[in-house]
Amino acid sequence: MRKLGLLILLCARLGFAQPYDVVIENGRVMDPETGLDAVRNVGILRGKISRISPDHLSGARVLDARRMVVAPGFIDLHQHGQEIESLRVKALDGVTTALELEIGVPDVAAFLRAQAGHSIINYGTSASHAAARAAALGAPLSSSGSKVAPGIPEILPKSGAATDNPATAEQLETIRQRLRHELNAGALAIGMGIQYTPGATRYEVIEMFRLAAAARVPVYTHVRSAGRLEPGSSIESVSEVIGAAAISGVTLHIVHINSSCLRDAPECLTMIAGARARGLDVSTEAYPYDAGMTAINSALFNPGWQQKLGIDYPQLMLPDTGESLTKQRFDELHTSAESRSVIVRNNSMEVVDSIIRDPLVMIASDGAIGHPRNAGTYSRFLSRYVREQGTITLIDALRKVTLMPAQVLERSTPAARAKGRVQEGADADIVVFDPATIADHSTYQKPMEPSAGIKYLLVNGTLVINEGNLVSGIFPGRAITRSKEP
Repeated sequence: MRKLGLLILLCARLGFAQPYDVVIENGRVMDPETGLDAVRNVGILRGKISRISPDHLSGARVLDARRMVVAPGFIDLHQHGQEIESLRVKALDGVTTALELEIGVPDVAAFLRAQAGHSIINYGTSASHAAARAAALGAPLSSSGSKVAPGIPEILPKSGAATDNPATAEQLETIRQRLRHELNAGALAIGMGIQYTPGATRYEVIEMFRLAAAARVPVYTHVRSAGRLEPGSSIESVSEVIGAAAISGVTLHIVHINSSCLRDAPECLTMIAGARARGLDVSTEAYPYDAGMTAINSALFNPGWQQKLGIDYPQLMLPDTGESLTKQRFDELHTSAESRSVIVRNNSMEVVDSIIRDPLVMIASDGAIGHPRNAGTYSRFLSRYVREQGTITLIDALRKVTLMPAQVLERSTPAARAKGRVQEGADADIVVFDPATIADHSTYQKPMEPSAGIKYLLVNGTLVINEGNLVSGIFPGRAITRSKEP
């Protein structure tokens, strides 16, 4: 009897006691937090990583990962496209969690209900200051979409009184009440697009930061302006939000510093580094493209945009047709009630490359249909900077797309502590990719062309990509929501 007990114990230690749901076998397992970089077998049970071992593991399903990297699934903090077409290309780009945190959606509860049981990857959102403000000033956004994009929530208000006028004391209180409601519905943060609400005073911004600090959630923000023209330069705009963070004590995340700061992005990064060195919790992100995309009828294109951005009409292009704009065409689209996306060519890859190499910068896509960053950000990042340029090591690159965003999310919810890691007990959000072939194929002409090189993708332990192909009819994505802890 004693020998039988010892045999059972030995089998358990060797991984034979019961088969795992899935075993990823013989892959190069890389975990940015612990520094693990070795050939290991990974056993997954009930949606969690149960075992990481050099020993053989038995599984109901065994995935061969020889010559592959096994890493945490990529976490995108800045993904606007939440419809199924976008989420498919995100999965094929290695993303297991894609969150709408820059701006947020008009109705958090409606968004979470709509995604439940219908998302192939994990999802979540911030509480939208832009939507709360538009509603308070009489121009509410639609949570069911527009004629141009039915079913996709509007996130940016049209340029007009609701974006350009300062809020009264009563309107400001209405904005506060709406944001508290959205946080209670599960929003992970307060999302602000200050450039899209230029009427928001410095006092209003500080009050929103104070509200977030009281709720113990971060602020994710698009800063007030871009370019070198004073007043309203990139440097002044970054100073504004760092100052508001210092006043309020809030955790601050500045989105796409590459497009917000343009040529002055290196100086803006030194400002963030200085704030962090003095105890402020400030982080930032970038995407590896030299053009941005936004709504052409938004306040970003209020008069004076050419001088601020240092560009003119020919640098604006419609993504669906490739049409470069003229003044007449721009005026027609800017004054339209219907939102339409426009590609903005306002940066250089020399600046972008220097920003992405910085250790402070994590990667986020700012993804939406119409721009190649929606489908290709993560594969482009790995192929360009790790394999082609050799300017970032693979483990450091993985840190930028997994652990760093997970650690920002931890400010909102303890659930994020199980994300961005390949460790026993972590969520089984895992990407298995070929470092020799991973590459983006999306272009400005074909922005939804999926990436190559992802062999397997698991979301909460469920296989979403098998041998490079999407598995149909499964939706294992779960909501990531704000912690209700006091």
